Amino acid sequence: MRVGELDLSGVKVMVIDDSNTIRRSAEIFLRQSGCEVFLAEDGFDALSKIASHMPDVIFVDIMMPRLDGYQTCSLIKRNTRFKSTPVIMLSSKDGLFDRARGRMAGSDQYLTKPFTQNSLLDAVRHHHPHLSSDLSGME
Repeated sequence: MRVGELDLSGVKVMVIDDSNTIRRSAEIFLRQSGCEVFLAEDGFDALSKIASHMPDVIFVDIMMPRLDGYQTCSLIKRNTRFKSTPVIMLSSKDGLFDRARGRMAGSDQYLTKPFTQNSLLDAVRHHHPHLSSDLSGME
């Protein structure tokens, strides 16, 4: 970790993407900052893992087989235990329609792929309740 970076130790993050490359890239970026990372390759795989790992922040790809990101996000947000868990949509599409559809499904943010380490970590910092309050005191 570089000097001046916020330590994300203990923050539990779930990354749901059918691309092994995207999952592994996100995992490396997040682990380097101290996050505990859980991976899932589709929405069905993710739902059981979310219940057992209780992530603080969830990244979900939109275009996945079986259960797409919009459906996955909607199911997460309908569950009373997880409705306040931030869900950040990942997509290679950057259109207004895609962003609006993500919001309608309940997503908290939309991140365009390919993402950078900074954009991924900024999203975690922004949406993790404990870190957001820490950051506001630093300004």
